Amino acid sequence: MTESPEITDPTTGELQLDDRASLQRVAGLSTELTDVTEVEYRQLRLERVVLVGVWTSGTAAEAQASMSELAALAETAGSQVLEAVIQRRGKPDSATYLGSGKAAELREIVLASGADTVICDGELTPAQLTALEKVVKVKVIDRTALILDIFAQHATSREGKAQVSLAQMEYMLPRLRGWGESMSRQAGGRAGSNGGVGLRGPGETKIETDRRRIRERMAKLRKEIRGMKTARTVKRAARRRGGVPALTVVGYTNAGKSSLVNAMTGSGVLVQDALFATLDPTTRRATLADGHEVVFTDTVGFVRHLPTQLVEAFRSTLEEAVDADLLIHVVDGSDAFPGKQISAVRQVLGEVFAEDGIDAPPPELLVINKIDAVDAATLTALRGEYRDAVFVSARTGEGIAELFARVTEFVERGDVEAVLAVPFDRGEVIARLHQSAHVLGTEHTADGTRIRVRMPAALAGEFTDLVVGGAASPG
Repeated sequence: MTESPEITDPTTGELQLDDRASLQRVAGLSTELTDVTEVEYRQLRLERVVLVGVWTSGTAAEAQASMSELAALAETAGSQVLEAVIQRRGKPDSATYLGSGKAAELREIVLASGADTVICDGELTPAQLTALEKVVKVKVIDRTALILDIFAQHATSREGKAQVSLAQMEYMLPRLRGWGESMSRQAGGRAGSNGGVGLRGPGETKIETDRRRIRERMAKLRKEIRGMKTARTVKRAARRRGGVPALTVVGYTNAGKSSLVNAMTGSGVLVQDALFATLDPTTRRATLADGHEVVFTDTVGFVRHLPTQLVEAFRSTLEEAVDADLLIHVVDGSDAFPGKQISAVRQVLGEVFAEDGIDAPPPELLVINKIDAVDAATLTALRGEYRDAVFVSARTGEGIAELFARVTEFVERGDVEAVLAVPFDRGEVIARLHQSAHVLGTEHTADGTRIRVRMPAALAGEFTDLVVGGAASPG
């Protein structure tokens, strides 16, 4: 008789992945008009796209890597990439981003490929968007709008959705526009049906009304996010009071942060081979080999030229890095330019620390991930360049033990050993020490319990009135 296979409950991450996969864009079923100027309000529907980049500096390999990242972003958003074009010039054209000649060539590529969207590798001004759309006759979006679309698809928590909505509105406000007379109609007079005599007048145009409504919605969202931030701060303060070290995992998008958190904690955080799979910070506890409890927090990934709107909107997420005891900076070792990833992450974190007035940011532990996907020569070069880094593979488990050892070394660095004389009526202290400290020895006396512990300095500060000695055996 064969045994039935063991049935296990799905993890939270598996459920989220199933939910995300249950709604997919279907390519080729678009009813998009061929001339984008015929519509007044347009949804951001990405289907068949042509990528466009302007190469202003750096090497050809770096320009190719930038376009590969843009293609990955487009595919994460649900697009099918048909063509990619790079133009070499000193700076983007102020009118059409590409210049009139290249814009006309781009129109021919769009016609030949049957694309319905052009995605530009940069942030375009409203004037550039309008001018380029008039030439190519299809929808044009920039890198910022693409990232915002991905965030809108992946946000799951109430706070994450509010942050994405705020960022989208901040981006959309200066770009709000329309065609024909509909956006310039005024609400005055009889046509406005606004009350007749005494209430007629020029009023607001439709576009002005939309802008006012967006500003009102933005103010409401900012208020809601401030309230959510308070709740997160309270939870974070409770963890700090418990003396549990906070380890925040940061890094470039798709560097394997969530996989690493799962490997170190055995949790079921959502893991997906896609950019910006994680938007909502996830906190998980883990116990080190020496008995120390630590908290790992998985955060939103960074990317080159992360839109300013998103940095501002996701402040509460980035605050997890501000309050961390240790930053575990995860880098994709299989990337063509890992140094560029490191620089991009450190630049954004530097801006966050500067805004918070932090002169001394938390210590950083560099972790080079995905070493199972790196050839021997490249791995040797990386080890030579980043001598203090830990090299791991979250997928195979290689190097995880060394990473735990480095984390343990850091956590123990701030520990103090002390002997406490705890009266019988202070039983909660004994329970707290067993929970949050490493008990080295215990002795019962006529007056209570003498206990020798190694504990975080923050926890030791709470029991200074009970300390009777340093690192010595009880009694």
